[in-house]
Amino acid sequence: MAVDYLVIVVYLAGMLAMGWWGMRRARSKSEFLVAGRRLGPAMYSGTMAAIVLGGASTIGGVGLGYQYGLSGAWMVFTIGLGLLALSVFFSARIARLKVYTVSEMLDLRYGGRAGVISGLVMWAYTLMLAVTSTIAYATIFDVLFDMNRTLAIVLGGSIVVAYSTLGGMWSITLTDMVQFVVKTIGVLLLLLPIAVVKAGGFAEMKAQLPTEYFDPLGIGGETIFTYVLIYTFGMLIGQDIWQRVFTARGDRTARWGGTVAGTYCLAYAVAGAVIGTAAKVLYPKLASPDDAFATIVKDELPIGVRGLVLAAALAAVMSTSSGALIACATVANNDIWSRLRGVVRPDGDRQHDEVKGNRAFILMMGLAVIATAIALNDVVQALTVAYNLLVGGLLVPILGGLLWKRGTAQGALASVAVGGLAVIGLMAAYGILANEPVYYGLLASLAAYVAVSLATRPTDAAVLAAWRERLAGRAPAHDNASETVSEQVPAAQ
Repeated sequence: MAVDYLVIVVYLAGMLAMGWWGMRRARSKSEFLVAGRRLGPAMYSGTMAAIVLGGASTIGGVGLGYQYGLSGAWMVFTIGLGLLALSVFFSARIARLKVYTVSEMLDLRYGGRAGVISGLVMWAYTLMLAVTSTIAYATIFDVLFDMNRTLAIVLGGSIVVAYSTLGGMWSITLTDMVQFVVKTIGVLLLLLPIAVVKAGGFAEMKAQLPTEYFDPLGIGGETIFTYVLIYTFGMLIGQDIWQRVFTARGDRTARWGGTVAGTYCLAYAVAGAVIGTAAKVLYPKLASPDDAFATIVKDELPIGVRGLVLAAALAAVMSTSSGALIACATVANNDIWSRLRGVVRPDGDRQHDEVKGNRAFILMMGLAVIATAIALNDVVQALTVAYNLLVGGLLVPILGGLLWKRGTAQGALASVAVGGLAVIGLMAAYGILANEPVYYGLLASLAAYVAVSLATRPTDAAVLAAWRERLAGRAPAHDNASETVSEQVPAAQ
């Protein structure tokens, strides 16, 4: 394993070096939080694919393939569908808003009354998303070094917190691009063909496994519907995803770059399911489906290649973890702390202090994520809570604001409160992993939004006019002052 260890150590050292280099570019709030809104198509596509394809998509996707066969691709497939829908229908408008958070978008649309409450819901979602990714370090480092769970979480989490704190979105963008390349080589180009060959090819796999393993709908219609509701719609509204949209240098980059990333996700989904199906042929009696990825990597891959594929799994976890961490810190600082202090917008000449403040929040949120990850054990439950809160509490007011001009601030607040409380109460009644909380919570949120919006006065015409100007890209952005330090730097490709 010495060669494999060397590959992993070099990879981790490279991540820290990227963080140090990114610190030199993050000289303003805009550079630190959204990479100066200057990413070109290639870098935008790679980093967007990296953040949405995390440990759950890699280790969990292979595990679902092991358990259900080809239909195990549906979870990651619905993530890709959500990214495609976001890119085609909404990304250009989102990028033109020139904001930093989803809550700022809600303030612009509804007149400045939805920020703190929506910020709290989004903060809870991003925190739990970062926690689930951090817990996954334990699995990977256990395979690599037979490491204690707590030590593994602290080691992996500390590396992510370090490079994220140093350079913000620039560091995360650079590391995510490397992680995208590593995942592509490790999972798609190496593990996928090797797993199929080791299992005897597709003909042997079909001969060894029940026919339902090759049924595209074998996982069940209700499960697929739930995946669509949680993951496809979750891609449309998550702060971690929107913050990447904000990094695009223009409408075309956001639309076409995101479309390429979404298409990549669909291919990644199928690859994970096929690898899991091959693992079922090779190891029919594993204790847990989630052990399939680590087992086939450890036992079937040659030295060196094994290290690269394990680095790919580590890359998947780190990309999602860092993206969720900066999203969590951005929401905590800009949507909650700044509003509680009564500071809604920083002055242009305070940008340096803004970088320091956001860097401090990343460090604080990172420590909180590591501590929470050590205390929790169940990744699936934590991820389910995160997405239930996000979809149940924020889907309706966000999409309603983009699509229905009659929606009001009172309707949005009622939707967030009713949907969020309904999801929490239903999870307590039905269980965290039940489908009913998100179903009924979303219906309650929609009913509250429509009823309260119709019962209250329409949004002020001046607010809607300003909103339309921002959507069209004709109004000045809040961070124009922060662009002056870097406007001579060419856009990243």
